[in-house]
Amino acid sequence: MPTFVALLRGVNVGKAKRVPMAELRALLTDLGHTGVVTLLNSGNAVFRARRGTPAKLAKEIAAAISARLDVEVPVIVVSARDLSAIIAENPIETDADWHPRLLVAFVPDTKALSSVAAIEALVVRPERFAVGKRAAYLLCANGILESKAGEALLGKAGKSATTRNWATVLKLNALASEPDE
Repeated sequence: MPTFVALLRGVNVGKAKRVPMAELRALLTDLGHTGVVTLLNSGNAVFRARRGTPAKLAKEIAAAISARLDVEVPVIVVSARDLSAIIAENPIETDADWHPRLLVAFVPDTKALSSVAAIEALVVRPERFAVGKRAAYLLCANGILESKAGEALLGKAGKSATTRNWATVLKLNALASEPDE
């Protein structure tokens, strides 16, 4: 059974868009998914699905969150295989100390990468930015809060994307790579 990762955009930041992870796990289970695990409190879930494409699963999950929790939230779903490919194609090498400052922008489809690419003009050295085949990568060398490019990626310029830091991406990949029980 294929494994997928669901990434909710902008949940549990402040008081708006609250999605308790226990409720997200229950919702995904009720949708028929198995092996459901959440990571952190920021809308990350790993699950197995008998059928469905990432786009179809994302739409289904977003609709269920809206109906059940009365929260409108964009959802991006990537397969475990695509997550591994996103990690492999990252051209920005860092050691573990820099993982919290390296952002990965996940998009619903490759067409959305063009809107994320627009932040390149805001990148200031020693920041680094790259657009891959499936995601974009931004190293905020002086910290995310000090980066105009980081602010844009997390804000309007990155509206079609949801971001996770490299440490979270690696943890999600580890969860998605666990064998079926």
